[in-house]
Amino acid sequence: MPREKIIAALYGLGATALLALLIVAGSRNLTHFDAALIAYTFATIFATFGIIYRYAMWLQRPPTWLYFQQGWRVFLRPGLLLRNVMVLGQRLGREFAANGFIWKRGRARWAAHWFIMWGCLMAVGITFPLVFGWVHFETLPGNTEWYRAYLFGFPGFAFPIESFFGFLLFHGLVWASILVIIGVAVALRRRVRDHGAAAVQQFGEDFLPLILLFAISVTGLMLTVSYTWMKGYAYDFLAILHAITVIFTLLWLPFGKFFHIFQRPAQLGVSFYKDLAERSTPAACRRCGTPFLSQMAVRDLIVVEQQLGFDYRVTDKDVEHYQWICPQCRRALFGLAQGRAWQSDNGGNPQIGGS
Repeated sequence: MPREKIIAALYGLGATALLALLIVAGSRNLTHFDAALIAYTFATIFATFGIIYRYAMWLQRPPTWLYFQQGWRVFLRPGLLLRNVMVLGQRLGREFAANGFIWKRGRARWAAHWFIMWGCLMAVGITFPLVFGWVHFETLPGNTEWYRAYLFGFPGFAFPIESFFGFLLFHGLVWASILVIIGVAVALRRRVRDHGAAAVQQFGEDFLPLILLFAISVTGLMLTVSYTWMKGYAYDFLAILHAITVIFTLLWLPFGKFFHIFQRPAQLGVSFYKDLAERSTPAACRRCGTPFLSQMAVRDLIVVEQQLGFDYRVTDKDVEHYQWICPQCRRALFGLAQGRAWQSDNGGNPQIGGS
């Protein structure tokens, strides 16, 4: 087995073992763990292994690893750390919370991403702690009208069961489902009406994720409808159907389009690297003298190409490497090389179709 696969597998096993320990510890030795939810737990553990394994494989690629190392090195620089922390907070709000990077690509696409993202985050923040036994609720001694929340077995805040806060809290998954359904509807409308998106879309990459999210949300809402207004009619069937959709999505999570959810935050590190590159000394083209990339970016690119087995060194000692040539000169050199090759093929005669 290749070394990178062994490393990725070890990281995956370590992450699953850590999650299992947290489940046991957070539920107070499984005291608050609901055995009826064990299928969800095992699906989550499998998804954790798959996500960490794939992420570790992706991280070991030379370009990704270079950006990862340099991004952290730039972020943790003593002279820039305070500024970087402030910038990170701004970017988390603008790019992550508000999805600003999607807004630039269209309002419909932004709306779909924003509703789906926040609906999923709400659902994950509520479901996983409950499934793992990290959060549970108990009535107050001598007062059955109040609940107290417990986090990892430690008592937290108390609230009236029939209060507005209790209504919002206990229906959190309903609000999450509504957000996801709105986002899925906007995304499907765009994919049906936008001919540019329709030309490149694939079922497994573009429609299946939306179908799964819609199925989870609708079956979850149907459970609420069943026990709230229909006296539990068909609740068992709906619970099994909902479990199938959730478990299938968790098992598919590491292999499909949803994996980009875990890759996207790495863009924050890349942004700090780009910020420093813009402030660094520019690299002057060693053919025409025009500044283009930063010297840091050029050196890093040369290192990555060498790691990937590409050798673009040149015989000219003043140039040393092809990456020290600006894009405009590269195009010019390409044209000159084509001209020399054409003349060689025509016996040095520059005329086309000459007698």
